[in-house]
Amino acid sequence: MMALTHGFMALAAAVFLLPVFGEYAGPALLAAAFLGGLAPDADLVARHRKTLHFPVWFSVATLALSSLAALTGSGTLLVLTVAVWAAALHSISDVLGGSAECEPWNPVTENGVYNHVLGRWHRPRRYVRYSGAPEDFLVCLAFAAVAIDSGLTGPAVDRALLVLVAFAGVYALCRKRLAEIGTVAGSLVPRKLRAILPAVRVEETETDGTTVDIRFGR
Repeated sequence: MMALTHGFMALAAAVFLLPVFGEYAGPALLAAAFLGGLAPDADLVARHRKTLHFPVWFSVATLALSSLAALTGSGTLLVLTVAVWAAALHSISDVLGGSAECEPWNPVTENGVYNHVLGRWHRPRRYVRYSGAPEDFLVCLAFAAVAIDSGLTGPAVDRALLVLVAFAGVYALCRKRLAEIGTVAGSLVPRKLRAILPAVRVEETETDGTTVDIRFGR
């Protein structure tokens, strides 16, 4: 699933949880949920769904942090707890999507999300076939609608969320042509500039999934 789908998923869930937090409920918790939902996909430039995806450890950390937050009454700890919980939700829900590879619509691996405790990959269920699939965008749109319709975000935030939804829609439309678009865009760059632009290479293995190698100074 798209990182934005995970972000909106966590945000929509946080909207329903806010009444539980009482006096600590506020924009900081919503921001923590959204950013925490996005965070694991930062490993797109490392070993995707392995380097920063921890379905077990994020869940354990959420339980530990929530206990500490309840004992201390710390608002800071509560915000951190929500961010870690959102990362756990992302890591766990990725197993419902497609495999972690360049063309998950033509799957050749069974790498859903890596479990560091068991030392193996969980197989993808493929309810959402791949990141940017039409159903992925619909799920993203539904969660975004829940967050925006809640009335807990201000007009400026709502406009920013709508821009992100539009970006997700464009990504979904272009998803299967990203490699082709990248090649065409690269050919339009003047030759002198190509030497200072990063070179991107994608590698795939059964054990490490997809690794994006970015190098500067070709």
